[in-house]
Amino acid sequence: MNYDGKVVLVTGGANGIGKVISQAYLKSGATVIIADIDEEKGKALQAEYTSKSDRAFFYKIDLQNVVAIRELFQTIISMQQSIDILINNAGKGNFRSLYELTIEEWDEVINLNLRAAFIAAQEFARYNRGTSYGRIINISSTRYLMSEANTEAYAASKGGIVSLTHALALSLGNENITVNAISPGWIENNHYEKLTEEDHKQHPSKRVGKPEDIARMCLFLTDEENDFINGENIVVDGGMTKKMIYI
Repeated sequence: MNYDGKVVLVTGGANGIGKVISQAYLKSGATVIIADIDEEKGKALQAEYTSKSDRAFFYKIDLQNVVAIRELFQTIISMQQSIDILINNAGKGNFRSLYELTIEEWDEVINLNLRAAFIAAQEFARYNRGTSYGRIINISSTRYLMSEANTEAYAASKGGIVSLTHALALSLGNENITVNAISPGWIENNHYEKLTEEDHKQHPSKRVGKPEDIARMCLFLTDEENDFINGENIVVDGGMTKKMIYI
C-alpha cells in the first residue's frame, strides 16, 4: 500500500502500538506527525527517520488539554497544508480497586482515552471537510465487551470509543471520511521472547499478537480503495473473544 503524499497524525505515536503504526506509515511513504507526551521517545523516533527522509515530525502534547489538541491541528495545517489520516491511539489504564479509584483518576482515563479522541476527530473533520478522502481509526480494546475486575474506567473509555466510532461514521457520511475502530486483544509490546508456550497456545491463532498486527490493519482500513468499510469495529485478537472458556 502506497501512502506517498498522505499526511498522518498518530496520537500516542512514540511508544508501543502507536510507535509501530507510525513506523508502518513512514515505511509506506506517508508524512507522519507523532503526537505524544513522551518527548525522549518521540524525538528519538523522529531522528531515526529524519536521517532517511524529512517525513517524521514529533509534537509534544498532553492530550488531556483540549486547547493543545486544537493547536496541534492548526500547526499541522500550517506546516503540511492538509491532513488525510487520523489514528486515535493514545490511551492509558488505571486498574485500581473500585473502592479506591478517585473521580480524578476516572476523569484522567476518560479524558485521555475518549474525550481526546472526540476532540481530535472533530478537528480532523473541520480541516478535512470538502476534500475527497479522509480516514479516522480509533484504537479501542477487546475490553469494550469483556473485563477483569477493577478495570471500570478503562473498559468504559474503550466501550465509548466503539460507540463514538459508529456515531462519527454517520455524522461524516457526506464528507468522504470513513471512521472505523480496531480492538486489539493481547498485544505484547516489549518482551515477546519471554512469553510461554501456554501464552501462545491459548489463542486460536496459536500466538500472542504483535503491534505489527494492528499496524497492518490500520494500513488496510485507511487505503483509498477501502471506502466501503465504515463505522465498524475490527477485533484483532487471534480469535480469543470467540473462544468459550469455563473454569
